[in-house]
Amino acid sequence: MKKTGGAILVCLAILLAVLRVQSAAGDGLMPGATNVRPYRVIRSYPHDRQAFTQGLAYEGGFFYEGTGLHGRSSLRKVDPASGRVLKEIRLEPSHFGEGIALFGDRIVQLTWLSHMGFVYDKTSFRLLNTFAYPWEGWGVTHDGGRLILSDGTNALRFLDSQNFREVATLGVHDERGPVTGLNELEYVQGVIYANVWPTDRIAVIHPRTGRVEAWLDLRGLLGKADSQGADVLNGIAYDARGDRLFVTGKLWPKVFEIQSPVRTRPSGRTGAKPAGSSR
Repeated sequence: MKKTGGAILVCLAILLAVLRVQSAAGDGLMPGATNVRPYRVIRSYPHDRQAFTQGLAYEGGFFYEGTGLHGRSSLRKVDPASGRVLKEIRLEPSHFGEGIALFGDRIVQLTWLSHMGFVYDKTSFRLLNTFAYPWEGWGVTHDGGRLILSDGTNALRFLDSQNFREVATLGVHDERGPVTGLNELEYVQGVIYANVWPTDRIAVIHPRTGRVEAWLDLRGLLGKADSQGADVLNGIAYDARGDRLFVTGKLWPKVFEIQSPVRTRPSGRTGAKPAGSSR
């Protein structure tokens, strides 16, 4: 009887373990799954519905925005309260504009398939320089010293901000494996935020390990009434002085200021593996 009772207990324990795994799978989770964090909308701001947003940044009370599509790509300075475009330059029709980054007194803008980046004076939008890269251009941000580029894969590439040479690469992953589709980027309190195309999720990435530390799921952020004609979530901006996070999307009528408990500063130097190392 003791052996029989023990066998029954073992069977019950196994059954409970299986049920737990099945329940986790049903919720889209895995053992050690990355946390999906909540968010709260603080307020919304008007946004040009014709702007195919590829890059968004905030500084000094203004949004800076890079837009895409051939013949419609631009770089803009925007008043948040009204959504009015205060300054704008258009890219040549052959260029499909992509992500932007504010870096000191400069603005860096990528292009998708032209393999060319532009460097502008932040105040006048005067073109200062161009640089070439061999990958597709998607998103760009910086860690205070180096530019960080995405190309639609799971790779983040770190470039010297003076000569634009690749100095490091970082493979991004979660518990399931590589996370591809990395798009618009923003460096926020020591971690990298990345829109993941074509989803409504933002990955919060440790800049040394490449591990996704949290997901921010923004499904439902844009209400049904505003979704007509809108494209995917894309555009992250951070106000470092006010500790405010802004998000928007391609052809969205609004920019949202949101609050989410996912920003943590990792310990140690923010770095990555040397260029050419295995990912």
